[in-house]
Amino acid sequence: MTYEFKLPDIGEGVVEGEVVRWLVNEGDVVREDQPLVEIMTDKATVEIPAPRAGTIGKRLYAEGQICPVGKVLITIEIDDGKPAAPPPVPSPGVPAFPAAGASAAGAAPSVAPTKSEGNESRDVTVLATPATRQVARDLNIDIRQVVGTGPSGRITSDDVRAHQLHGPAGSAPRPAERPAGVATATAVEPGDVRLPFRGVRKKIAERLVHAKNVAAHVTYVEEIDCTDLVQARAVANARLAARGVKLSYLPFIIKATVGALRQFPQMNATLDEAAGEIVQRHAHHIGLATATDSGLIVPVIRDAGDKSLVGLAAEIDRLAEATRTGKATRDDLSGSTFTISSLGSLGGLMATSIINFPEVAILGVHKIAKRPAAVGDQIALRDMMNLSVSVDHRVLDGYDAARFVAAIKAALEQPDSLLNDLG
Repeated sequence: MTYEFKLPDIGEGVVEGEVVRWLVNEGDVVREDQPLVEIMTDKATVEIPAPRAGTIGKRLYAEGQICPVGKVLITIEIDDGKPAAPPPVPSPGVPAFPAAGASAAGAAPSVAPTKSEGNESRDVTVLATPATRQVARDLNIDIRQVVGTGPSGRITSDDVRAHQLHGPAGSAPRPAERPAGVATATAVEPGDVRLPFRGVRKKIAERLVHAKNVAAHVTYVEEIDCTDLVQARAVANARLAARGVKLSYLPFIIKATVGALRQFPQMNATLDEAAGEIVQRHAHHIGLATATDSGLIVPVIRDAGDKSLVGLAAEIDRLAEATRTGKATRDDLSGSTFTISSLGSLGGLMATSIINFPEVAILGVHKIAKRPAAVGDQIALRDMMNLSVSVDHRVLDGYDAARFVAAIKAALEQPDSLLNDLG
């Protein structure tokens, strides 16, 4: 018999997932709980196991395509001694596309809704990512009325913006007719290499464009004298050597940042436009913008203010390993209230980081390097670092950013209080 495996509910608020990589081919014999596919949502990338043993029939979605929760993702032929059920018949007018590795002639039909379906149906199964839905809400557009130009009629953020410019469904321009800057095609030159724009890279793009379009960014920069911090770290590591623990500068910076967030709770907030309220978050869940081979990932240290320097270091190491090996959970990668972006020794002099929406601020940490600095009336070589903070000017002013960074500066330039919570 043919078993239709539908994409399960893989997280609160998750309505769809992108097929990142198939782990089985059509015709493969699989055992129960064998990994079938990697699915990426807004919250995490997860491995979906086989619910039954059998032979893979059809993969209904290709890599890079979006499967809504509850739609048939793959079929499995199961030998239970009963006659096989006939394959599902697609609704008339539903577009077909080949599964990965299949020919066009043997393409599996899409089970996405057609444009002829009623609004009530499309409201539930409309093909659009949560980020695109947020763009529609921000622009006060009924996403059910937007014509999608993506695979299987998927609605993109550009479709929503084009709808705002050109009116109701059916009147939006085709991609080639869109205003300049909305969608572009690149001519191919000899020697050019084309890489698929999908998966984590595409999710990053959607999130960053959304953040830039919604939040009114402004950046403030301050110089920090880290000479005493360098010495304090050396003292701390000498004390911890017998325990096999070595601290980077990041736990100190996180400690100082949480202290500043407690002084200025407006920095640890989000804007609820629908309610007309600024929500100051009670918890301090610190996101760490981390570069990986797949792109930028933001693992989260929960309740960072409750952890000692050693506790922060241990959690940083755990998250780094989980992120590097692809084992980070949804909880590891969601729920931050404030984000820190640091490239360590590659941190450069200054950067204007993009806010991790819906947060209202992000701290950029730059490299520590010896530079001439004024010490009293003298010039001396000091260990200097720049901090930059980008804030949402709808919620915060430059004065708020300056006071916040000044509090971090004071803690890092006089780090004895930070050492009191070594752990």
